[in-house]
Amino acid sequence: MPASQVSAAAIAARLSAAGLPTRMEEHARFTTIEAEVPEALSAESWREALEAVAEADRFGLLATSLGDRTLWAVVHKAVPSTDDAGEPAHQH
Repeated sequence: MPASQVSAAAIAARLSAAGLPTRMEEHARFTTIEAEVPEALSAESWREALEAVAEADRFGLLATSLGDRTLWAVVHKAVPSTDDAGEPAHQH
């Protein structure tokens, strides 16, 4: 399993352990993790959730006017390096 996938799964597991319903979605260049944040979340669970998403490449909180809150994180997948011609780079 690629390191990025392991990292994304670990973040999702930590969010779930903090009591947040979590979902992951694989994309070509990154994996997203989203967790619905309940209205009544303890300070300890908030701390655990923020420490978990801090391990991601990007993260944030989406809050709607209806009171819904979604904590999200993005973990980038490794991209093979290429030379100027677009071919895989070779070590010399």
